[in-house]
Amino acid sequence: MSSTRRDRLVGASTQVATEVSINYGSALAGLLIPIVGSVVVVAARQVVTAAAVLPFYRPRRAELTWRRLWPALALGVVLAAMNLSFYEAVGRLGLGIAATIEFLGPFALALAGSRRLLDAGCAVAAAAGVLLLTATEGTVDPLGVALALTAAAAWAAYILLTRQVAMRLPGLEGLSVASIVSTILTVPIALVVIDYSRVDARVLLLLLALGVLSSAVPYSLDTFILRRITPRLYAVITSFGPVVATVFGVIVLGEHFTLIQLVGIVVVCLAAGITIATQRDHPRSELEQTAESVP
Repeated sequence: MSSTRRDRLVGASTQVATEVSINYGSALAGLLIPIVGSVVVVAARQVVTAAAVLPFYRPRRAELTWRRLWPALALGVVLAAMNLSFYEAVGRLGLGIAATIEFLGPFALALAGSRRLLDAGCAVAAAAGVLLLTATEGTVDPLGVALALTAAAAWAAYILLTRQVAMRLPGLEGLSVASIVSTILTVPIALVVIDYSRVDARVLLLLLALGVLSSAVPYSLDTFILRRITPRLYAVITSFGPVVATVFGVIVLGEHFTLIQLVGIVVVCLAAGITIATQRDHPRSELEQTAESVP
């Protein structure tokens, strides 16, 4: 096996492992939300993110001008909004459905500006898939759907802002600033709303594991992965995240899905995967170039 092919296999396998890590972390969040609430879950995740990133990617004070800093500040606000709305949606809809609807955000970005009939067909298929998810037996919480759609919009904004951050701050310094902002926004609220009587060693360990699995592991592996596989393959693998989330929803959270709902989840994933896999190659974004330059 050639070194290039081996690198591609290692990178793709690592990306699959990352998807497993992220969605297993989200499943742990599903266990914790009824105990401590989504705000505490998000705050714990942000604290772990900051602890994992700041020691290695501290922004230099001389470079922290408003022009360079504002996208990172906005990214921190979006990060907090995305996680809060997503975990609230998980608490209302379950992990599998919430993750599938949330993925419409990056999928919409992939479709933006496209004039291909294939992409139009995939968009219709994805809409039909979501309809199958949410229009069955009248049991889906409308507020949960609205929160999942909010998370989807925030995810799309997160991607766009990350590109801006990559142009202004090298490496993961922008993420460092964003994690500080998100932590400042969520931790004080979490300290007020948390029911301390329900916090024990088990809950603390689960919160730590959630942060490590959902943030520390993915962030530490992303640059390793992007050096070995193309951004398109990275996106295709990510598009099957909702299927992984559904599996963990069943195994960890005991979620149940009708056959129609399972078909809806698969349709959304396939529509996204086909759209991304058949797109024409574009020049690498600044984000991808930055990722490759991080040691």
